[in-house]
Amino acid sequence: MELSRVFFLVYGISMCLYFVSTQARLHNYTELNHRIRMSLISQPPSPPPESANPISGGNSSSFTGIFDVRPFGAVGDGISDDTEAFKMAWDAACQVESAILLVPNGYSFMIQSAIFTGPCQNNFVFQIDGTLMPPNGPDSWPQNDKRQWLVFYRINGMSLQGGGLIEGRGEKWWNLPCKPHKGNGTTLPGPCDSPVAIWFFMSSNLTVHGLRIQNSPQFHFRFDGCRSVHIDGITIKSPPLSPNTDGIHLKNTDSVGIYNSVISSGMSSDFLIFPFEHILDLYAYDVVYQWNLFVGDDCISIGAGCYNVEINNITCGPSHGISIGSLGNHNLRDCVSNITVTNSVIKHSDNGVRIKTWQGGSGLVTGVTFNNVYMDTVRNPIIIDQFYCLTKACTNATTAVFVSDISYTDIKGTYDVSRPPIHFACSDSVPCTNITLSDVELLPAKGEIVLDPFCWNAYGDSHTLTIPPVYCLLEGIPQLIVEMDIDQC
Repeated sequence: MELSRVFFLVYGISMCLYFVSTQARLHNYTELNHRIRMSLISQPPSPPPESANPISGGNSSSFTGIFDVRPFGAVGDGISDDTEAFKMAWDAACQVESAILLVPNGYSFMIQSAIFTGPCQNNFVFQIDGTLMPPNGPDSWPQNDKRQWLVFYRINGMSLQGGGLIEGRGEKWWNLPCKPHKGNGTTLPGPCDSPVAIWFFMSSNLTVHGLRIQNSPQFHFRFDGCRSVHIDGITIKSPPLSPNTDGIHLKNTDSVGIYNSVISSGMSSDFLIFPFEHILDLYAYDVVYQWNLFVGDDCISIGAGCYNVEINNITCGPSHGISIGSLGNHNLRDCVSNITVTNSVIKHSDNGVRIKTWQGGSGLVTGVTFNNVYMDTVRNPIIIDQFYCLTKACTNATTAVFVSDISYTDIKGTYDVSRPPIHFACSDSVPCTNITLSDVELLPAKGEIVLDPFCWNAYGDSHTLTIPPVYCLLEGIPQLIVEMDIDQC
C-alpha cells in the first residue's frame, strides 16, 4: 500500500514538470516566431517621417501621424538652411489626414522665404514648439522677392499652434534708409520692400493658437482673401519705433474671431493671466497681463473687404491702436461692415479705436461697435479721421467712404492731454451719420483740464451723459445723404 502511494506521487510530479516544460517551449517558440515574422516587414525608405513623442499641451491619440521636421533633414541650429527639409515635411504631412507637422522644442530653425501650398487633408496641424527664424536682414534675403517670409496658400482647415516662438529678426529691415529712421520721420531713397512674417492667402477654416511672434520686418500676421479665421491666446511683440509692424492685418477676409491675445512693445514677456473684470483694479498696481499685442504700428488693422470681425479680450499697446482702414486710398471703393471690439484694453498708444479713410475714395463703413474698452493714457482714444494723409500734399476731394452706424459704449479711462479725447473729422462732401455714444468717461491722464471733443460734419447723439460732454454732434440725417445714392456694397 505504501509502495503504491509513492508510485502515484512520483508519477504526478513528473506529469506536472512535463506540462510546465511544454508550455515554456511553446511560449519561447511563439515569441521567436513573432520576432521572425516582424523582421520580414520591409522598412520605409530613408528618411522616414518618424512619429514623435506626444506634443505638449495636446492629445495626439486622435492623430494618425506626427511628422517631425528633423528626419527630413532639418538641423535646427539656427544657422543651417532648413527650408528644403520643411518643404519635404510639409509635402508628406499634407497628404495624411489629421497629421501634425512638428517643429520640436529645443531647436531653432532658419527658413528662407517659402510658400506652403494646399489643399491638405483634413485636420492638419502645424505645431511650433521650437523657434522659427528667417535670414538675418535684407543682405541675407533672396533678391527675387522681399515682401513675404512664410506664406500659406489655399489651405483649408489648418491649425497653426504651439508654445514656440516665431522670431522675425526685423531690426535690419527697420533701419533701411527708406524707413522713418529711429522715429525722426526722415527717409532716404533706396529699396524699401520688407517681408510679412506669416501670410495666409486665399485660405479658410484657419486656427492660430498659443504662439509667440516678435520683431517682424513688417506685418506679423496678414490674412488676405480668407474666410473663417479663429485666433486665440497669441502674443505679438515688437519695439515701439518699428515701422509698419502691424500685429494682425486683415484684408478681403470674412468671419474672423480674435480672442484673448496680447499685442504690444517694450514690455516683459512674463505675462500673468487675469479675467477682464479685474483689469481696472490691476491697473492700480501696474500689472501686465497675458493677452498682449505690442507693436510699432496698429495692433489690429482691418482693411478693405472685411466683414463679420469679432475682437474680444485683447490687450493692445504701446501701439497705434485698433484701426479700421485706411480705406479709399487712390480713389478706391472700399467696404467694411459688422465689426465688434469688446472687453479690451488699449494702453500708452497713439490711438485707441480708430476709423481712417482717405479723401477721394468711395464705399461704406457700417455696423461697427466698440464696447467695454478701457483706455490707459491714449492720445486719441476715439477717432474717426476722414482726412487721413501721410504727407502734406493731400487735397480736398468731392467723394469719400461713407461712415455710418458707429457705436461707442462703455469706453472709459485716461487720455494724453495733448489731444481732444474724442475726434470726429468727417468728410466735407460725405458726412458721418448715426454715431452713438453711451457711458463714455475719458479723463486726462495728468491734470484736471478736460478737453472738449472735436466734431466736423459728424451726425449722431449721446444716449447718456458723457465725460467730456459731446455737444458737437449734429442731429438727424443730413439732406445731402438722403439725396445721395449711397452704395451699400
